[in-house]
Amino acid sequence: MPRARTGVTLLAGLLLAGACLTAPADARSTPASAGVDYTLDVDASRKGPAIDPTMYGVFYEDINNAADGGLYAELVQNRSFEFDRVDNPAYHPMTAWTPTASGGAGGAAEVIDDEGRLNERNRRHLRLRLDGKGGPDGRYGVVNSGFAAGIAVDSGRRHDFSVWARTDQPAGTPLTVALRDDAGTALSAPLTLTVRGDRWTKYTGTLTARGSGAAARLSVTAGGSGTLRLDMVSLFPRDTYKGRPNGLRKDLAEKIEALSPGFLRFPGGCLVNTGSHQGYEAPHYERARSYQWKDTVGPVEQRAANANFWGYHQTYGLGYFEYFQFAEDIGAMPLPVVPALVTGCGQNKATDDPALLRRHIQDTLDLIEFANGPVTSTWGRKRAEMGHPKPFGLTHLEVGNEENLPDAFFARFTRFRDAIEERHPEITVISNSGPDDAGPVFDRAWELNRSGGVAIVDEHYYNSPQWFLENNERYDSYDRGGPKVFLGEYASLGNRFSNALAEAAFMTGLERNADVVKLASYAPLLARTDKPQWQPDMIWFDNTRSWGSANYEVQKLFMNNPGNHVVPSRASGTPVVSGPITGAVGLSTWATSAAYDDVEVTAADGTTLLRDDFSAGRDAWTHATGRGDWTVEDGALVQTDTAATDTMVTAGDPGWQNYDLKVKATKKAGAEGFLIAFGVRDTGNYYWWNLGGWNNTASAVEKATGGGKQTLVQDGTRIETGRTYDVNVQVRGRQVTLFLDGREWARFTDDKAAEPFRQVVTRDTRTGELIVKVVNAQEHTARTRIDLGADTRTGPRARVTTVEAPPDAENTATARPVRPRTTNIPLAGPEFTYTFPAHSITFLRIRTH
Repeated sequence: MPRARTGVTLLAGLLLAGACLTAPADARSTPASAGVDYTLDVDASRKGPAIDPTMYGVFYEDINNAADGGLYAELVQNRSFEFDRVDNPAYHPMTAWTPTASGGAGGAAEVIDDEGRLNERNRRHLRLRLDGKGGPDGRYGVVNSGFAAGIAVDSGRRHDFSVWARTDQPAGTPLTVALRDDAGTALSAPLTLTVRGDRWTKYTGTLTARGSGAAARLSVTAGGSGTLRLDMVSLFPRDTYKGRPNGLRKDLAEKIEALSPGFLRFPGGCLVNTGSHQGYEAPHYERARSYQWKDTVGPVEQRAANANFWGYHQTYGLGYFEYFQFAEDIGAMPLPVVPALVTGCGQNKATDDPALLRRHIQDTLDLIEFANGPVTSTWGRKRAEMGHPKPFGLTHLEVGNEENLPDAFFARFTRFRDAIEERHPEITVISNSGPDDAGPVFDRAWELNRSGGVAIVDEHYYNSPQWFLENNERYDSYDRGGPKVFLGEYASLGNRFSNALAEAAFMTGLERNADVVKLASYAPLLARTDKPQWQPDMIWFDNTRSWGSANYEVQKLFMNNPGNHVVPSRASGTPVVSGPITGAVGLSTWATSAAYDDVEVTAADGTTLLRDDFSAGRDAWTHATGRGDWTVEDGALVQTDTAATDTMVTAGDPGWQNYDLKVKATKKAGAEGFLIAFGVRDTGNYYWWNLGGWNNTASAVEKATGGGKQTLVQDGTRIETGRTYDVNVQVRGRQVTLFLDGREWARFTDDKAAEPFRQVVTRDTRTGELIVKVVNAQEHTARTRIDLGADTRTGPRARVTTVEAPPDAENTATARPVRPRTTNIPLAGPEFTYTFPAHSITFLRIRTH
């Protein structure tokens, strides 16, 4: 197996729970002495694995409205009137637009798609029929509300306006553009333009804000009579990132730049491998396509629109050219992801169309030419026309994302790789291992990747903080001669400092295994506060503010201090998981109605702890979560609400151990199956056997710790509606054996330990410094003897950066309790004692000779 199992390595110590990036006032080094909690021995004379400059990067996906209304600086929502119900059931072509009239004028506003469209890819436009009433001051038109609360403006700031327009009036149509607040008060001097001619023409101008507000509106109104057509109504702040037109929101781009990312993976994610793989030319303006790069380049008014997988509209104003340019601007290696013609993210369908596959392979070859080709090539010329004659220097490319059909995916991946390597042997082609850290899809995908000689495999997992604390050694046992690892998406399901600490502990294991783990990126990167489809996220923002989460601060600390190679080190402290699994039992459902009967819990010595056939009601069961509708029907306990999730009811003693749980379970209706819980200590700490989960595509045992879940075992078992299953869970110490209809389904031993002290040491060859990185995840300080070796000569001082905070601390728009603080401390020589604060991450930079 490619993944590590149990046990705790001593090559590097680990971490746990909450802290903020600060250096405690009493932190100092002292001469080595007895009475320490830990020891840390560093072999400063030896050189471990090299850490590539691209070790840490960022993954950008248009999720949580990260592009339109986010990183892409456009301030007008639905600028080309292409919003539709296919994007979101609440959308329509006039979403974010409202007709307006003044001075006695009137008219009609209608979005149409006819032969007068701007172009074949930008099909809809707004037709204004002006009634000519109200005299020279009469105006009729539309107002755009921007994103969320409105358009943010600051007094004195300039904004670049543009619109494509045409009129049927020979003398032209006067157009007035202004920024106003919600009450109609002007926030800018009006911009006046005259639209002339009945051919599409672009008109531009500048609006300078003379007031400030977070909820401005853009007013576009016309005078006179006749028919005026408008499309691509656009407003950008002049002050974009690096001042680029069609550019990026400055504060967000600068926060990403501050991470010093080694690579930028884009554009997804689920955007890449969901929806139709047909192109724009497929039957009339097909929406809900996979993200295809050729849709996103060229003049913005000619780019296709698409329905975003996450439930909104994407304009592609931020497209492949802008991604490449952004990667260049922040000094990151571009790492694009292309579709493999196998959908994932719950769709799980392989497209069997040889001609379409050939077309996507050619598109990928064309992408490489777009990035790297000379200006004399077809796609190199397109890049040059967009303003970048110099090649972007693409070296890595990923095919596919989280495919759940490993054999179908790998057959197509191989076709892509063969074609790329034949034409471009300099390009490293990256595969993936599905959406989880373990299980049959993961195992099969790795088997195929190993046997196929894949260079790098992309792993993704979102797990509980406990999982990250327990799996520091995950990559210790990976085959050094096999494929390398790209950890393309990971997070511990929260933005508290305790989450960031768990991730930091795990990252010490990534660095220790830098010969195997070549790339790593936290995900997702951005989230707008009013539209998060996924949490947690690294950077949060609204229309006027942005802030880095606790996770951002920790990622930034590691990304800004990787070092060039690992230095071998060893820390004391080996936790032992002792005591049996203890807890009550539970029954639950998730988006499903299910019935339970004949529950029996028996101690290992045969003593009956609980027997319930529900003939006397449900008095023994406590409704733990308060969700769902539990009733007794026909002598069984039934949960009837098919929309409710996590409906757990519990019975028994939290101190129960070494028992058998038997129950008859029947799915009655709904999307999933049923859940049998054991080891239940409270609503955030339990195990459950999830049978028929994930839309009835898989079954697994999940462990919840502090409300966060991790998967312990998993397979593809599905649950039939109306069939009664005999479920038996045997708990013995920390070993659990599960039986379904009398046959053993799986067994596991939950004996992984969460060492509260983790560390790794690297060397910065440019500065000559050792970087000692320690995570102390416990409630107590860790007084540690650090020995750099008797032959090591150190400078007189060390620079210490510390992050410490309460475990529940979170950064917000108004408070930043999790942040780094740096100080200098005197050194007493190559052997000294340092006290690491509770709930902290500490980086010591020590100059050696």
